[in-house]
Parts: sequence; C-alpha cells; structure tokens
Amino acid sequence: MSSLFSPFSIGRIALPNRIVIAPMCQYSAEEGNANDWHLMHYGKLALSGAGLLIVEATGVEPEGRITPGCLGLWNDANEAALQRVVNAARKISGMPLAIQLAHAGRKASSHKPWDGGQLIPPTEGGWSPVAPSAIPHAPQEAPPQALDAAGLERIKHAFVASAERALRLGFDAIELHAAHGYLLHQFLSPLANRRDDAYGGSLDKRMRYPLEVIDAVRAAVAGRCELGVRVSATDWVEGGWDIEECMVFAAALRERGLGFIHVSSGGVSPMQKIALGPGYQVHLAERIKRETGLPTIAVGLITDPKQAEGIIASGQADMVALARGILYDPHWPWHAAAELGATVSAPPQYWRCPPRGLEKLFGEIRTAQR
Repeated sequence: MSSLFSPFSIGRIALPNRIVIAPMCQYSAEEGNANDWHLMHYGKLALSGAGLLIVEATGVEPEGRITPGCLGLWNDANEAALQRVVNAARKISGMPLAIQLAHAGRKASSHKPWDGGQLIPPTEGGWSPVAPSAIPHAPQEAPPQALDAAGLERIKHAFVASAERALRLGFDAIELHAAHGYLLHQFLSPLANRRDDAYGGSLDKRMRYPLEVIDAVRAAVAGRCELGVRVSATDWVEGGWDIEECMVFAAALRERGLGFIHVSSGGVSPMQKIALGPGYQVHLAERIKRETGLPTIAVGLITDPKQAEGIIASGQADMVALARGILYDPHWPWHAAAELGATVSAPPQYWRCPPRGLEKLFGEIRTAQR
C-alpha cells in the first residue's frame, strides 16, 4: 500500500491520504470578499483528490492584507461571500477544509505580483503598514508603524474574531500564519523585531506575542476545530530566526496541544540566501517532527509522486503540501495515485475518465450505459 495514500488523522479530522493543498494567495478578492474566481478555484481543488485543502491567507483586518486583492474575514460581508464558496465545495466534495488566518504586518499594502508586488504608498491608494518595529522590509521603503499596546490588543482580538467567523463557516481546521515574513513571523525574527519591551529582545520575549495570539485563538475554538501553525523554520539570513529557535517555538506549540505544524522557511528579509532544490525544506520538517512529535506538514518543491511517497514512507513528515505544483496540475493526486498504484477519490461524474489499464484508480466503482 502506498504511504502517501494511507489515511491520517489531525485530531478529529480524518484525512483519506497525506496530500495537502497549501494555501495560495489568489489576489482576486473585492474589499476582502470572495467572488466567482474563488468559487471556481476552490471548487476545482475540492475535486482534486487531495486529503486536505487549506484556503489562502485571509486577512483578519483590512490593514492586514498583503494586497488590496487579498481575501479577508473581518466583517459580515466577507463571511457571507466566503460562505458561498464553502457551501459549494461542501456540496460537491467531502474533502476536509481549513483556512489560513493571517496579518501581513510590514509586508502589507503591496501591489499584486503581476503588478510588480512592491509597496503601495498611501498617496497611491495603499495604507501604512504596522509591524513589531519601525524597520522596513526593504531599505528603500518607508518604515512601518511600530505597534503599541492598543494595536497589539486590536490585532489579537481580530484573529479571535476571524477564527470565530471561520467556525461559523464550518471549517474543519484553522492555520495561523507565522511564516513568510508576515506579522507573527516578524515578531519571532530578530531581523524585524527590535523592541525593548516585553515583546522583543530575548527569544522568550519575541515568542510572547505570537503565543498570546495562538492562546487566544485556541481558547476561542477549543473543541470545535483543529488549530495549527505555519512557520518559517529559518530566515536563511545570518543572525536571523533559525531552526534552533524554531525548535523552542515548536515545543511551545506542542505543549499547547496544537493539531499540526506546517513547516516552510524564509520570507522576512530580501537578504535571504536559499539554495533551492527538490524538497529543500523537508529536513526542517523532519527535525521538528522527530523532536516534537507534532503532526507535521512538509512543503517546498515537492513535485514528484515518488519523492512525496519517500518523504512519508521514511517518516520525514506526516503530510506533504503542494502549492504551485497543484496550480499547474490540479489533478496531481490522481496522477500520483496512478503512478504509485493507489486509489483516490473522484466524483462519479469523472468515473469514466481513467485511461485503459487504470480502471481501479478510483476504487471499486461501476458505470453503465444503455
């Protein structure tokens, strides 16, 4: 039996296989509201045969969006618009659904990637980003506003309020975004956090605010859905956040009984030096899984079915996530199952499509016509 296509559980969520669709920003919302693009996009992914679908980074307040086109969940209109997408996905698929809640911090107010991806100043329709410290992401940018006590409290409550909306929408899990240089990661990294109060300086102090947010959300959703965190396990910059500090953070997540950890890297500094290659982040996930026992998702240039199978079979991670790879090939799980001799779920409307010799790809199914 294929390891990749063996079942796995995240708390009370039963996954039919170990394939996770990673959250991928679409930059296509209107005032934070999901629309027809999201309906089509997530409907397509819900039919992919993966074990878990995580909806893209969703801003907990308007100023927390990466771009003006990013999805949001801070008001009733956002909730109603996303409910339409969730309902459609539920109607056509039994795939478990999660959502990633996020605040972009100093990386907010950016142009969409296809418009250059750079900072939008307030004079051009952007807004003033906030951050742990008044340190810009790139030297040529205007500095963000350093958060004061009231700002910290506001954002923490925004995470909780968005989590409560996610519960009403019926998501099975929530992933808090503490990676890729966004706000919670900014607090963790000494490259972005130069505070001299209770939230900066030592590792314990830099971890304090992210853990306060996690604790507040955990208290709000306890017993009603699973909670996980996405981390950047290293900044890939000398003197930045690294795997040793991340291990301390991961241990704190384990002590809190979180359901999973999703292990990525980088994003907090344009000075990062990453040696890209197939599975270049898997060793980070492997160490976190080995030393904490947390259910662990590995991600990053995992594109080949045999590569993914090896990661699960060798115990390097419990799940593998695909992002760009599944955008390119939305039926990647089907093709992986075919290559690995496994079966995968598909809607009956598609049962007639497997090529000759793969009649068992979708399991013991029957079709007939007169």
